[in-house]
Amino acid sequence: MNCSGCSPIHPIEDQGTLYMRPISPALLEALQKQGRHVEHSDELIWMHFMNLESAQHCIEDILKIEATLPEKLTVQITPLYGQADADSWISLSMQAARLKHADLVSIILEHQFSSHMQPIVDASEQIIGFEFLLRPAEQGRPFSVYELFEVARDTGLHSFLDRTARVAAIETSAVLLPHGVKRFVNFLPSSIYNPEYCLTHTFETIERLSLDPKDFVFEVVETEQIQHMSILQHIFEVYRSHGMSVALDDVGAGFSTIEVMNRLKPDFVKIDRSLIDHCDHDLNKQQQIIDIVEMSRRFGGRVLAEGIERIEEFDFCRSVGIDLAQGYYFGKPTAYPPQGPYGKTSA
Repeated sequence: MNCSGCSPIHPIEDQGTLYMRPISPALLEALQKQGRHVEHSDELIWMHFMNLESAQHCIEDILKIEATLPEKLTVQITPLYGQADADSWISLSMQAARLKHADLVSIILEHQFSSHMQPIVDASEQIIGFEFLLRPAEQGRPFSVYELFEVARDTGLHSFLDRTARVAAIETSAVLLPHGVKRFVNFLPSSIYNPEYCLTHTFETIERLSLDPKDFVFEVVETEQIQHMSILQHIFEVYRSHGMSVALDDVGAGFSTIEVMNRLKPDFVKIDRSLIDHCDHDLNKQQQIIDIVEMSRRFGGRVLAEGIERIEEFDFCRSVGIDLAQGYYFGKPTAYPPQGPYGKTSA
């Protein structure tokens, strides 16, 4: 089994060959009218380019032609005179986006990012774990994490980015953290087409580095991308079958509703910062937090309060039985963790 998200992805060279399919007499005629030198077989159309600027102009012209065709084109770019393969076809719009955002695409393909860690503490403020967050590499080009993932989605690279970011977090944790410290690692469910296959890199990395699967908590974000909850339930099952825990992020905000929480029954329930912010003064927020805590207890989920910035917020959370917390009050994301010793968690 293979897919565009798991196939090797190579940077676009200055000179190359653009392949297109399906073959279309209308497309051939339109390109020839533009004076372009086009070759074709019974199945493919191709043309060569000598620099990336000409490739970009060519694809922009083909996008206009595509709008008049009965079906969408798929394309791939190879080194000059290279042969097209079976696995690297993407939509024309994705290829156009890869050329348009070449700087961010190179950051993704060349892994020019790092993993920073934000501490997670227990009720006694002992660090029991860290959430790993994607950040620019120390000597690399700066970027917005949100923009990087948006470009990854537009270019068909979000599975690639999600996977490489997960692996980078695991590798960083192996270097910087002792056994027994929890490592919360984000994942995008929309990037996982087949959990048994798409998560292979994750499981192999943990095994290769001789890490304990029980130290890992895989944290689902962007639940709004899940159209069928059964898919996410299956992903959770696969993580758990390998000895790892799962967490649901942003509960109480957006699409991470209490209903979703009750269906998924995660091992860790992370209450969104919008509910935690000044919860010590807001009776409505307090009741919502209490409801989440009580419902989590029914299926054995441990509750974690995100976005703690004031001791008063932490005090309220502890008073209603929340024993894990995260936020600037305890520490911002940093490249290196504070010196131990760390506390232990029984989860």
